[in-house]
Amino acid sequence: MQLIKYQATFRARWLVLHRYLALSAGLLMAIIGLTGSVSLYRDTLDTLFNPALAIGHSQDNYQSLDKLLDAVKKAHPDRHGAWTLEMPDASHDTVTAWFEKPYETTGQIYAPLMVSINPYTAEVVASRLWGQTAMTWLLDLHKQLAWDALGWQIVGGVGLLMILSVLSGLYLWWPARKQLFAIFSVQQKSLIKFAFDAHRLIGLLSALALLSLALTGLNLSFPQILESFTGSTGMSHGGNGPLILSTAVPNNRPVRLSEAAFIAKAPFPKAELRRITTPSGVDGTFQVNLRQNSEINQKHPFTMVWIDRWSGHIKEVRDPAKFSTGEKLMAWMWPLHTGEALGTSGRFIWFLAGISLFLLYVSGVMRWLHRHGWMRDQALNFSKFKTHALTIIVKLQRVMLMLWRLLGEFIRYATPIVLKALTAFSRKISLVWAECLRR
Repeated sequence: MQLIKYQATFRARWLVLHRYLALSAGLLMAIIGLTGSVSLYRDTLDTLFNPALAIGHSQDNYQSLDKLLDAVKKAHPDRHGAWTLEMPDASHDTVTAWFEKPYETTGQIYAPLMVSINPYTAEVVASRLWGQTAMTWLLDLHKQLAWDALGWQIVGGVGLLMILSVLSGLYLWWPARKQLFAIFSVQQKSLIKFAFDAHRLIGLLSALALLSLALTGLNLSFPQILESFTGSTGMSHGGNGPLILSTAVPNNRPVRLSEAAFIAKAPFPKAELRRITTPSGVDGTFQVNLRQNSEINQKHPFTMVWIDRWSGHIKEVRDPAKFSTGEKLMAWMWPLHTGEALGTSGRFIWFLAGISLFLLYVSGVMRWLHRHGWMRDQALNFSKFKTHALTIIVKLQRVMLMLWRLLGEFIRYATPIVLKALTAFSRKISLVWAECLRR
């Protein structure tokens, strides 16, 4: 009897935790979820909203990197410093030149200038500042609530609260054995009952995806946590790696951009050029990002080559094939969060997971308002929509099975990495403890 009473009290505490997490941070979770879902397809939507970015028909060959950079500098002669050329994902896309610190956005945590160039004609078709286009503003809202550094930290905190909310929701959902099949039913007698059952079912179907998104999002907001745990450094998304300088004597024949790209492929002849950054200052180096077939990162791979701007010598090479266990784990964070590592189907599952946060918030608030007498219940009639509902349920079941398979693959890949990291961490703790005992 006392055990039953204790379980009821314990469950009531989890219910209070789950409820107040939703009331305090639920709206932010819903906003982050919706903006994240839309941002998954931001490149496609950006081209849709800006037809000038779409190249009507592809020609034979791209213009040289030097001609593309010359066109950018001619359009922006007052921009002094490093430029990064990002290669297009498809033959009908533009090359994007990034200038990280334009004077117009001084003081903002991240607001570069984006210059779009037709790679076949070297024509500058658009020059835009980050945060001043619909899709980049939406992405800033997702990453930092459009609130710069403070918003970045708030989003990281919301990610932690989301983990607690999902775990508490799973605990409250966990049924007795006799109720295992009943929990999948959604009653249609009244609006509030339907909202409650839908809340429970949507939470169950999206739990694994939301946990993955929250964990990876938390790492993207605070990468130093996982870096310190795994012993890896310089692995945060968008990082340029270590500072490597040119040491050759300056001369009248600096290395050209196309030459640097050619030299960088010597250690990785089968790799694809993704990004190349020009030297900054007299002692700066070319930073060349390549992508090997084995890398899961599509747009931001970790293969890098640094080249002396005066001699053309390779100064440093970073090869993901030689990454430590912790570095490999860190390399998974961004592509897993964006769905890039999961393919087209996985990205769509992530899209649905982001939408589910909004649906969970709305259905949860409806339930709370009804309990406090601020919202009336009413009868529902779904007889006309049963056929469509059954079709949706079947598709959701297929999506759920696919998600389980993807999770199984990720667990199979990540388990040995995590175990090695835990083993290394425990050894460090043992050494520190032994040293303390000696003292």
